[in-house]
Amino acid sequence: MRHKNLALFFTLAAFCFTGVCFAKDDLPKFKVWGDQKPPGKNEPTEKVGKMILEPLVTVYLPSKEKANGTAVLVCPGGGYQGHAISHEGIEVAKWLNEEGVAAFLLQYRIPRRANQPKHLAPLQDAQRALSIVRSKAKEYGIEENKIGILGFSAGGHLTLMTSTCYNARAYEPRDEIDKVSCRPDFAIPVYPAYIVDKQNKLVDEIKITKDTPPMFFAHAGDDPYSAAGSALIYAKLRQFKSPSEIHVWAKGGHGFGMRKRNEPSDQWTRLAAEWMRRIGLVKK
Repeated sequence: MRHKNLALFFTLAAFCFTGVCFAKDDLPKFKVWGDQKPPGKNEPTEKVGKMILEPLVTVYLPSKEKANGTAVLVCPGGGYQGHAISHEGIEVAKWLNEEGVAAFLLQYRIPRRANQPKHLAPLQDAQRALSIVRSKAKEYGIEENKIGILGFSAGGHLTLMTSTCYNARAYEPRDEIDKVSCRPDFAIPVYPAYIVDKQNKLVDEIKITKDTPPMFFAHAGDDPYSAAGSALIYAKLRQFKSPSEIHVWAKGGHGFGMRKRNEPSDQWTRLAAEWMRRIGLVKK
């Protein structure tokens, strides 16, 4: 019996170490593609580490006393190879709930697929997830025009792709869900990666127009993924008088998420909440 218990312990520990702990909880969840197979080839580039082949959304709802009708799809980072599920996922969802915001934590498909753009499968998952959340707005007690997206690093890149590629699905529409808009009403990219080339020029796939949703950027100047991309997108948004906002601190590095490092970047959550209040997303 002792050996069986030890085996169970190490099995659960392994699951948690890979970024996803499957301990039971009372949180509602939904599969992004339901009983259907996700679009495209589902074979990842490398069959190592934790693979997510069936994307899942975990629903974190605020208390009725705090709820304000705003919702956010949360996209953890991890280089499109894994998920920083704790400090860029679960802890973020709990912070949003404290602000009265409903959080939908997306575990998109990982790792990267061979011969495909690194963001393609995750973008398909994010677009579908946003449409599902919007289609169930009444069920979740949220407003259809107050649904945003927030992501870190690779998840920040995914946030930007989702916020700029909503006019065309990254997959063939399947059912009534895909008739519901997948455009985020606002976006919060936190130290987004992969958005500039070696010359610090914005990558071609990110197109900013007058219809791009307002954004709040948080980035550190000493981040190895240059803050130039965040600054370039912010500047383009301001050309259209978007109520966007950017914060670039001298220090903070990459991957801070919800972790406090005694750096200026620690204040990003407070500033993001204040921005959401200023543009009317949450109550003052």
